[in-house]
Amino acid sequence: MRLAIIKRMDDWIATTEEALRTAGHRAGGARAALIDELARRDCCRSAQELHAALRARGRSVGVATVYRVLDTLVELGLVQRVEIGDGISRFEAAVPSAHHHHVVCDDCGKVEAFTDVSLERAISVLPAQLGYDIVAHEVLLRGECGDCRAA
Repeated sequence: MRLAIIKRMDDWIATTEEALRTAGHRAGGARAALIDELARRDCCRSAQELHAALRARGRSVGVATVYRVLDTLVELGLVQRVEIGDGISRFEAAVPSAHHHHVVCDDCGKVEAFTDVSLERAISVLPAQLGYDIVAHEVLLRGECGDCRAA
């Protein structure tokens, strides 16, 4: 299973770099480092969290550069912006085969990914019921995580 995830993210990296070249963006070390950092993540992270992770890896990337690159990647549909209602945008690689939803702890703010086959099946019948062509969906659950409940 891990090899499939790595291959999928390698494909996302290659697709992302090619899309940026095609759109006329020059290659850059900061951009490549951020793309690699996004590929390492299994769930969304804020620009500040991504910036801190890059700095922890010894990359001297400015926070403005992180925001600028993220905006470009969102514009091109390569990264999706995730809003959980706290005023902080989070970002993750737009990989259709890694589709997931999010659960947020209202106490500590932790955001985690989850998948549920039954939920996806239920959502798949909605277009016929609603009369819409559904092109995307997001599910956000809120509650209290196990750590906060135990505290």
